[in-house]
Amino acid sequence: MYKFQKQYFALTLVLFLIEIFIALFARDQVIRPYGGDLLVVILLYCLIKSVINFPVTLTALGVLLFSYLVETLQFFNVVNHIGLANSKTANILIGNSFSWLDILAYTLGILLVLGIEKSQFSKTRKKIRYGFFCR
Repeated sequence: MYKFQKQYFALTLVLFLIEIFIALFARDQVIRPYGGDLLVVILLYCLIKSVINFPVTLTALGVLLFSYLVETLQFFNVVNHIGLANSKTANILIGNSFSWLDILAYTLGILLVLGIEKSQFSKTRKKIRYGFFCR
């Protein structure tokens, strides 16, 4: 179940650095609000896969449901209700504004993950089927 996978960890670090870059330097209407949301679900997926050997679909679905939960907490303005409205950390981690476009960005990010994973699985399967025996 627990298995450290270097390639997922490396992707996690790269995506984390990209997220920091977006947070510090992107001042637009697309990349910062939606590109960051699309990438954050991929980052979370890679983080989980770097340490836990869960199936791709289960991991992707778990990350998607978690992101929906966070967005739902934003809808109900939970940061204010639990008395952390002035906490910069709480506002960054939980957020404070619900958006259907964020839900769309999370969904597209997970669909991208599933597409890439399926593509990688197909390449690996073809390599095993043809690559080693047909030289």
